[in-house]
Amino acid sequence: MKIAILGAGAWGTALAIALAARHDVLLWARDAAQAGAMRRTRRNERYLPEALLPVALRVEDDAGAAHAHGTPGADALTIVATPMAGLRATLAALPDARPVLWLSKGFESGTGALGHEIARDVRPDAPCGVLSGPSFALEVARGQPTALVAACTDAALAAQAMRALHGDALRVYTSTDVVGVEVGGAVKNVLAIAVGALDGMQLGLNARAALITRGLAEMARLGVALGARAETFMGLSGLGDLVLTATGDLSRNRRTGMRLAAGLPLAQVLSELGHVAEGVPSAPMVLARARALGVEMPITECVVDVLQGRATVPQALGRLMAREARAEG
Repeated sequence: MKIAILGAGAWGTALAIALAARHDVLLWARDAAQAGAMRRTRRNERYLPEALLPVALRVEDDAGAAHAHGTPGADALTIVATPMAGLRATLAALPDARPVLWLSKGFESGTGALGHEIARDVRPDAPCGVLSGPSFALEVARGQPTALVAACTDAALAAQAMRALHGDALRVYTSTDVVGVEVGGAVKNVLAIAVGALDGMQLGLNARAALITRGLAEMARLGVALGARAETFMGLSGLGDLVLTATGDLSRNRRTGMRLAAGLPLAQVLSELGHVAEGVPSAPMVLARARALGVEMPITECVVDVLQGRATVPQALGRLMAREARAEG
């Protein structure tokens, strides 16, 4: 198949590397200088320096060439791999109503929209879906076993995604619960900040397990209120992605929480990180959507207060521990 991947961050680059052995893959980078450097060095020095780009992988900064490569058809697929902040503009720039998947995880800053809500705004007649699940980019680039879920309401797109992506190192499941898969992929980043902060305080594995479990309950409550199926949150994009992002040392959101627990200001943490930690812009949007629906999310509320400077990590933890006892649910 011809596959156009729009966005040359770590995840887009990793997926391009993984698919280039089996397909004709074009990776589009918005920045011409970055694209030129990737062609010369065969590495993405900024976002994924550890991985070598296959000779067969084509790197372009020309959007027209990328759009042409993903021209609609049974033998072509377009995948958007931008951060959530770039999803709306990238979808709007597509030249036709072609089917498209995105890798973006989060709630859009300002609007609080999920990916499928953005797509409904800018491409209401185009089949679309999200590819999500527990996946560190470096491990995907190395060909280590990874399981993902492609959530689409269009059966033809789901089948096309399965045919394009499923292989020796990538196991791809399908789902029709786009809302649930997107909520899982967004909220787990916020919760990973909380777990990272907890671990930064060295409070033990009991506390970590409790926070992950109660965080999963928050995620499911919000998802169901938005129209998702509860069982989705026990799958790859819910529990699976939460466990990976909250406990894995490659997680940018986890590292953000750990550095905040060390007392560093958020601006310094993000500057040193050098990559997007999607939980930071998503957290206030998650809380806003929850409040509008009357959904209680105390862990998310504490994360927002820490990010916005209204509480320290120890103060936020104290608030959670002081909550009134209640039935589990």
